[in-house]
Amino acid sequence: MLDLKLETVWYNDFVEKELPKKVDSNKVFVITGTTSGTGFVAARTVAKLGGEVVLLNRPSDRAAKALAQLKDEVPEGEFVTVDCDLQNFESVRKAAASLKDKYNDGGIYAVCWNAGIMATPDRATVDGYDEQMQTNHLSHFLLTAELYPLLEAYAAENGDARIVNHSSGARHMTPKGCLERKYFEKNGGNLGGSEKPTGFGGPCYERYSQTKLANAVFTKALHQRLKAKKSKVRAICADPGISATNLADHLDGIDHSKMVEKMQTQEDGAMGIIKAMVDPDAQSGLHYGPAGSKGPAVPNEEKPYETNPANMEMLWETSEAATGITFKI
Repeated sequence: MLDLKLETVWYNDFVEKELPKKVDSNKVFVITGTTSGTGFVAARTVAKLGGEVVLLNRPSDRAAKALAQLKDEVPEGEFVTVDCDLQNFESVRKAAASLKDKYNDGGIYAVCWNAGIMATPDRATVDGYDEQMQTNHLSHFLLTAELYPLLEAYAAENGDARIVNHSSGARHMTPKGCLERKYFEKNGGNLGGSEKPTGFGGPCYERYSQTKLANAVFTKALHQRLKAKKSKVRAICADPGISATNLADHLDGIDHSKMVEKMQTQEDGAMGIIKAMVDPDAQSGLHYGPAGSKGPAVPNEEKPYETNPANMEMLWETSEAATGITFKI
């Protein structure tokens, strides 16, 4: 975790002025990647508001320590842990089955697909896909498809449910300005960028930018389908700006001290996903994040490559093929 002596600027006012003081205790929030960073902050915030928080992480010392810290900081919080390795579809299916069994009666209010990795070597998962694409998008697509009936059930009974995807500014940095099929297919280890990056750029970042554009396009595609169905489930995207998390801890040759003026704390960076999960006024189809590299979570202008019908169709088709599930809304 970066220690750049940043001060949290907007988060506290955001919680005080933009969020409800309390959420219904029957609201279940499922969040991936809660061991640190924005996911940890989101889990802590929702728990303080009274929601039941389901933590989806790989079993690890980090996960155990994060849970202990959450319980220490929110003694009254209700936390449920479910093992889930996003680089293994079988693990994801088991996690989904566990959730469906536990919440079959009351449903789920919100899922927040926060977990992500950045600029890792060109490696294949056990399923054969690029580890960044499977972690950041494909496994979240699978989780969404598996849990969608529980979201619909909650929304039908209570008037609202949420699917929240966590993208980043890298969605604007794909070399060709669009999604490319090869990154969604079983090409892990053959896409380029195996060498350890020494800065921001190169094939490993091209793979990352594809995953972050996938998050945005998936949200738009979900929104269109949900709207056509007249569903009460909302699909919302967010990004953290440039936040001081451990996402880039493994990278060499980056002098973060030179980026301090453009960065914000993990608390400020988490405002987008928290707003998308909790704010009653958060709208389906919108993307919430800083207007620049830092700042309050505000609606971002959508770009043509985020709403391109061909991008949407290709993403849905290849994601179904990769995960082996038919996702019909």
